[in-house]
Amino acid sequence: MRPRFRSSSLVPAGFVVDHLDSDADRVGLVVRSGAAVATCPDCGTPSRRLQSRYRRRAADLPLGGRRVELRVVVRRFWCGAAACKRKIFAERFPDDVLPAFARRTSRLEQIVHHLGLALGGRPGASLAQRLRLPVSRDTLLRVIRRRATTRSDPLGVIGIDDFAWRRNHRYGTLVCDLERRRIVALLPDREQATAQTWLKENASIQIVARDRGGGYGEAIARALPQAIQVADRWHLMENASRGFVDAVRRSMRQVREIISAAALDPALLTAAERIQYEGYLRREEADAAIRALAEASVPIRRIGQRLGHSRKVVRAVLRGERTDVFRVRQSSLEAYLPWLDAQWDAGSRNATEIWRQAKLQGFRGSLRVVGEWATRRRRAEQANIERLQRVPSARTLARWLTTGRDRLTKAETLTVATVEDGMPALVEAREVVGAFQTMVRAMEPGRLEGWLRRAEASLVASFARGIGRDRSAVQAAITLPWSNGQTEGQITKFKLVKRQMYGRGKIDLLQARLIGLTPR
Repeated sequence: MRPRFRSSSLVPAGFVVDHLDSDADRVGLVVRSGAAVATCPDCGTPSRRLQSRYRRRAADLPLGGRRVELRVVVRRFWCGAAACKRKIFAERFPDDVLPAFARRTSRLEQIVHHLGLALGGRPGASLAQRLRLPVSRDTLLRVIRRRATTRSDPLGVIGIDDFAWRRNHRYGTLVCDLERRRIVALLPDREQATAQTWLKENASIQIVARDRGGGYGEAIARALPQAIQVADRWHLMENASRGFVDAVRRSMRQVREIISAAALDPALLTAAERIQYEGYLRREEADAAIRALAEASVPIRRIGQRLGHSRKVVRAVLRGERTDVFRVRQSSLEAYLPWLDAQWDAGSRNATEIWRQAKLQGFRGSLRVVGEWATRRRRAEQANIERLQRVPSARTLARWLTTGRDRLTKAETLTVATVEDGMPALVEAREVVGAFQTMVRAMEPGRLEGWLRRAEASLVASFARGIGRDRSAVQAAITLPWSNGQTEGQITKFKLVKRQMYGRGKIDLLQARLIGLTPR
C-alpha cells in the first residue's frame, strides 16, 4: 500500500494546510496551527476561549522552482487568569518554526543566513533570486548581523597576530582559538592598549602564541602575567635566516676583495675564448675612459663624440646598466668532466689515449677538444689560478652558502669555496644559524643556553641578543606544540572575505561572517 501524500508535509511542523493556490512563479498556502490550546505568554495559563483571528504572511522554502508564501491564520484567545494583566493574547509558534514578528520561517531564515555567510550581500542576493528566495542584499547583511554568534566558552590557548586593513597605513588584530581552530575576535587596530583591554576581559587564557614583532608581547605580559607566551616557530626560522643574510651583507666588502683577488690567466684560454677575453678587456678600458671623462664634468654628448660611442652607451655605463663579465665557453666535454678528472688524477696525461677511452664512454667530440682540455689542465696545475667570478649579491651568496654542494653549479661551488676559505667567520655564522634551526626542528630546549653563548661571539650576535631578550617565549616555542601558523591561515581566510566585499565590510560584519563560517 502506497503511503498517502499529506499537504502538511510541505509546511513547517505544527501547521495544517487549509488551502493551496499557485500561479506561474508563486505557491500560496493558507495554514493554521494544529494545536487546540494556546498559552498566555505572560502568565503561562492555557486557554481554549477563542476571541478572533487574523492573518500574517511569511515566506517559506521554494517549491518546484516557485517561491512559497504562507498565509498563517493566527488565533486570538482570552486569558482566563484573573491576576494576569493581559486579557487577550495571540497564539505563539515555536521559535524554530516561526518566531514572533518574523516574515520568514526559521528554516528559510537559516538558509538565508548561510547564503549570506558564504557569499555576502550582492552575490548572495543574485543567487537567492535564482533559487526563488525573496531576499535582498541588504536583508542578507542584516540577517548576518542579527544572527551573529557570540563566544561563551572560556578560552585556554589563543594565537594573536596583526593584519592590514590597508597596507602600510592601517592595521588590525585577529585572535584565533587554537584549540577549537576558529576566529574569536577582530580588533580594530594593533595598538598595545586595545590588545591589553581585550586580554584582560579573557582572564582564562593560559597560553598565547604570537610572532616576535609588534607590542603584543608587552600587552600579554601586562594583561595576563600568568600566561605562557609562545614565539612562532616559522618566524624564528625566518629571523635566523634573515640574521645570516645581514651577516653576509655586512661582510660584502671583504667578500668582494676575496673574489676579486682571483685573476684570470689568458694562457689558460682557448683561441676562441682568448678573442672574447680581449674584447672584454677593450670594453672595460672604454668604460673606464667614459667614467673618467664624466668625473671631469665632460658632457655626455662630448664624451660620445670623443670616444666614438653613442649617448645611449655612455648613459648606460654611467648608470651602471652595462655590466660586462667574461665567461668561459661551455664545452661538449661538460658531461664527461667527472670521468676525465678521474683519468687525469689516475695519472693518464696523454690526450690521444684519453680521447680513445672517452670514445668508448660515448664521447663523440674530436681529438682537438680533448687536446685543448688536457693543455688547459696542465697549465692550470702550473699556474693554480682560479677563473674570474662575478660577485653575487648578499642574499644570493647567503643562499649559496646554505645550499648543498650537489645542488650548486660548478661556478657557484667555486665561489662558495673561495668565500669559505677567505672568511671563516661567515662559516661559523652559518653553523650557528644551522644549529639554531636544528634545535627548533628537533624541539631540544636544553641546547638554547649553550647556543646563546656561542652565537654572542659570532657575526649573528644581534640575532642572538634578540633571542635572549625573548628567551622565555623562544623556550616555550621549542618545548610546546603550539604555534601561530593556524592564526596566519585564519588571516588568509579573513583577507579572502574582506576582498570579496571589496574592502567595504565593517568590522562587525566581517567578524559575524568569519565566526559564522567557522565550523563548530
